[in-house]
Amino acid sequence: MANQLLLPARFKKIGWLIFIPATIAGIALAFQEFDANWVSGRVFAIIDDSIFEKDRSFQFIRTNITNTLVGTLFLVGGLLVSFSKEKEEDEFISGLRLSSLQWAVLLSYGLLLLGFLFIYGLAFMNVMIYNMFTVLVIFIARFNYLLYKSKPTVSDEK
Repeated sequence: MANQLLLPARFKKIGWLIFIPATIAGIALAFQEFDANWVSGRVFAIIDDSIFEKDRSFQFIRTNITNTLVGTLFLVGGLLVSFSKEKEEDEFISGLRLSSLQWAVLLSYGLLLLGFLFIYGLAFMNVMIYNMFTVLVIFIARFNYLLYKSKPTVSDEK
């Protein structure tokens, strides 16, 4: 049965071209404690909860959009990689996809549970930030690992 929710295979390359640089930028941002001001601009904000000003709603504000840009690129790239068909999509690949997704969700929520139990204060905010991305990262890693492991080698074909 064809899965209509998957994108054509050509989107996977585009996804990798977006996902890898966004991952590198995200790691660099993490080492700078998400304070890097690489890109700033004027954006439309539904809510801006600034520390020094009253809440501002539904207006254009000037702000640092580095985290927004990197996070958006990471999510778009990750979704393109995750939800693009393989060149030969069959039931075996669909099974790997489902297994990897289940594994990623369980592991991600397991890590979140550990965070709830053992991490407190402002450090927990970092746990929540990282946890937004763990399902995609774990799914991509697991699915591609299982795909690689299942491919026949040259010696297997002889």
